[in-house]
Amino acid sequence: MKGQNKLFIAIIIALVVGVILGGIVHFYASASTIESFASKINLLGTLFIRLVQMIIAPLVFTTLVVGIGKMGDMKMVGRVGGKAMAWFISASLISLLIGMFWVNVLAPGEGTEIAMNVSDAGELLQAHEELSLDTFLNHVVPRSVFEAFAQNEILQIVVFSIFFGLALAAYGKKGQIVTEFLDRIAHIVLIMVNYVMWTAPLGVLGAVAAATARYGFEIFSLYAHYLIAFSIGIITLWAVLLGAGYLIMKRRMNDMVTKHIKAPLLVAFSTTSSEAVFPILMEELEKFGVQNRIVSFTLPLGYSFNLDGSMMYMTFASLFIAQVYGIHMPLSEQLLMLLVLMLTSKGVAGVPRASLIVVVATCAMFGIPPEGIALILPIDHFCDMARSMTNVLGNSIATAAVDKWEGHVAIEKEVMQKAS
Repeated sequence: MKGQNKLFIAIIIALVVGVILGGIVHFYASASTIESFASKINLLGTLFIRLVQMIIAPLVFTTLVVGIGKMGDMKMVGRVGGKAMAWFISASLISLLIGMFWVNVLAPGEGTEIAMNVSDAGELLQAHEELSLDTFLNHVVPRSVFEAFAQNEILQIVVFSIFFGLALAAYGKKGQIVTEFLDRIAHIVLIMVNYVMWTAPLGVLGAVAAATARYGFEIFSLYAHYLIAFSIGIITLWAVLLGAGYLIMKRRMNDMVTKHIKAPLLVAFSTTSSEAVFPILMEELEKFGVQNRIVSFTLPLGYSFNLDGSMMYMTFASLFIAQVYGIHMPLSEQLLMLLVLMLTSKGVAGVPRASLIVVVATCAMFGIPPEGIALILPIDHFCDMARSMTNVLGNSIATAAVDKWEGHVAIEKEVMQKAS
């Protein structure tokens, strides 16, 4: 928690310094000096993006394979696994669609010249228009997994990881040593993610200083529109999740939210990490009355396949960056991006800002400059607080819903007796 707070403070300091520095250059330097300054300091943002891209392939491969491998024999998973996956897929699609809907309706990134380099616009639009269903299908299956890793072809890595994970699960107990090995590598990569995120202040400084030097203080208007639109999207998602919970669990839904998962929600909100509350969330769900076997199976699975807040954010952020760069995406291509995010989001662990990595990879795939992610880094902490809390809510409701569908009607006798 302290580390995340320090990183947040460092990013805010970088934001302030970037605004001051860029503002001085914008108002007092010549046009040629402004462009030279902006292009050079923006290299800090490029450094950050390349470091993020460096860890995309190992992060997606290890987390996705371990998530599937830990499921065990699919035949043994059976009924519970099928119900859980049905919920996860439905919730994922709804979350992605909500993000896509609001970013199109409110269009927070349109009408601004920030981050748009006119000399690059033609190339960006041309590369974007070349993307079609045919080229997408050609990118699905890798000719070589090594080529996919070398080129950071995220979708090809996901396809290979799924096949590898399923084969590992089918191998049974003999494959556990491989799962444990990849699990340790995944944890090491996640530590690397934290290291890389400490270069984020440099990326923020470079991106904000360059944007402010070129365009003045218009960037703050962009941030206001972004946060308002994102807040509306998160509120909509909460309404949908809570509504589904009430339909399934009736009045017990209120008991779960107010008495059991309130503390985990607050911890996730303050730490910006849904994984930080995993142990206490398991305990509280069992106190709520969910069977231990359902919690121990569904909740870990949900942390790999059911990050509702993060998925809503991925669609929102990706299309927002496209709007900022003036790249028009027709509905058909947005739906194609949604399907890509549906797959790539399954390789995201519940750690702070991990969803940004998927946004960077997806933007690059669809011809959207991944450098645009640096523009939203200064305010991403606030978005991360909301989406981490939403991830916890979504997984809590999913676990309790699967337990209810299993015909288990738990009554917390001890709790009720104490209350009476």
